Amino acid sequence: MSRIGKKPIEIPKDVDVLVENGTITIKGPKGQLSWNYPDKIKVLVQGDNIVVERIDSSRIERSLHGLTRSVISNMVTGVSQGFQKVLDIVGVGYRAQVTGDKIIFTLGYSHPIEFYLPEGIKASVDAKQTQITLFGIDKQQLGQIAENLRCLRKPDAYKGKGVRYSGIKLKLKVGKAGKK
Repeated sequence: MSRIGKKPIEIPKDVDVLVENGTITIKGPKGQLSWNYPDKIKVLVQGDNIVVERIDSSRIERSLHGLTRSVISNMVTGVSQGFQKVLDIVGVGYRAQVTGDKIIFTLGYSHPIEFYLPEGIKASVDAKQTQITLFGIDKQQLGQIAENLRCLRKPDAYKGKGVRYSGIKLKLKVGKAGKK
């Protein structure tokens, strides 16, 4: 049995949960999220907890059990607290600025890159314009946007220049051995 799937999800006081017709909708102070959970899984609200159960014990249902519980837990956390991802921009002349719903990057290309943020994702840039903080309630969407930003200029293997996740240590390659 899935250890993660067996854990009940505690519902905070300011969060409302509605389960009907294979869809779970969660409303909180930060916003609202809904998700169509798999047919082979049952989601029940029991008091102040959400309980996820599976109907059978086939391999697919066992894997969906833990997944469903994790997604619902992330939804509850997102609408109550929210999520954030921090990206660092490393390189001489590399920077970013936020204007409205888009981020304008200068990443060493011949032109600036405009990246439009989807609805529900907000961004801020520090004073040095080298650190981007993304905010959102949907963890999956936030992670995908962070990865899309990282792909604009992936960190270089030799100098580490590019867009990278904050707190991640890169293992840099050694350059050519010079003349002796």
